[in-house]
Amino acid sequence: MKPSVPEGQAVCPHAHGSLSTAPAVRASVLLQFAFVTILAILIVFFRDAPPFATLSITFVSIFLEALPFMLLGAAIGGLIEVFISKGAILRIVPAGRLSAILLAAAMGMVFPVCECAIVPVVRRLFGKGLPLGAGIAFLLGGPIVNPLVFLSTAVAYGNDLTVVIGRLAGGYLIAVVMGLLIDRCFTRQSALVEIPSALPGGAHENFAIAAPAGIRTKIGWALQHGAADFLDISRFLVFGAFTAGLLQTLVARGELVVLFGSPIASILFMMILAVLLSLCSEADAFVAASFRTTLPLAAQMAFMVLGPMLDLKLIAMYSRMFKKRLILVLSTATFIGVFSMMLVILWMGR
Repeated sequence: MKPSVPEGQAVCPHAHGSLSTAPAVRASVLLQFAFVTILAILIVFFRDAPPFATLSITFVSIFLEALPFMLLGAAIGGLIEVFISKGAILRIVPAGRLSAILLAAAMGMVFPVCECAIVPVVRRLFGKGLPLGAGIAFLLGGPIVNPLVFLSTAVAYGNDLTVVIGRLAGGYLIAVVMGLLIDRCFTRQSALVEIPSALPGGAHENFAIAAPAGIRTKIGWALQHGAADFLDISRFLVFGAFTAGLLQTLVARGELVVLFGSPIASILFMMILAVLLSLCSEADAFVAASFRTTLPLAAQMAFMVLGPMLDLKLIAMYSRMFKKRLILVLSTATFIGVFSMMLVILWMGR
């Protein structure tokens, strides 16, 4: 029996999945407790050590760089949940598997968001019925195939259109291939985790609208959904940013420079660096451009294509949307796909 709704009062009609199971909740609490404990130990015993200062600066810079985009993505996700119906999504996306993936991989040209913002957006689109392959293609291609990245890469490389178009084309191709691969190997049920209830206590569960809702009421619902998404995912952004900062502090970049002697090894180095640094897709081109005099273009391109698709903070955030097996397959296949593409570019003399 549905809970009663006071006459004349509009209640959010959107259904939400159930909350996580008890073992998952306990594991999450233990992880957060361990994280806080480690931070307390570092602050108490190592606060005066130079590496702790490096860790702090790196962690804060990664987190603050991602935070506004996370907020933007959560807000967009909330608006999608309230204002865009499942039928509208299904009408926009082509019925054919290939055509839907080809379109989704280029949706960043219309919705220019970075990799931090795109996770909550795709999460809500999946809830609206977006096909799995199309969602993967948008997730991977959106942070690269968009006008903001086009402009930032052009500025970093002095308007070299070969690099700019090459980056966008490479990102688009990898997104399409991964979308087709995941769509073929997984179903929505085997790939996606349940989206938690948007409000504590399941306050929005299958209510009917007792009265038409005004625009202000709907915006309020959208903000509630967005806030729930942000709180649910941001903890994993914290874990990912801290891990990236810790690795950057413990692994000296100079120790890896010896790999520059081999072009193939330099590609691998730049891919690993992209995963560890966890930079925003709108800023990473400036880092890649700093290696122009020491590395082949293929290695620089590897950094700019892989980073927006796969880094430490993204892997942590993916866990709120995908099951572990899909994350493993997607991460491995994306890494291999980008590496293979860069070998082709290297073979072509770039």
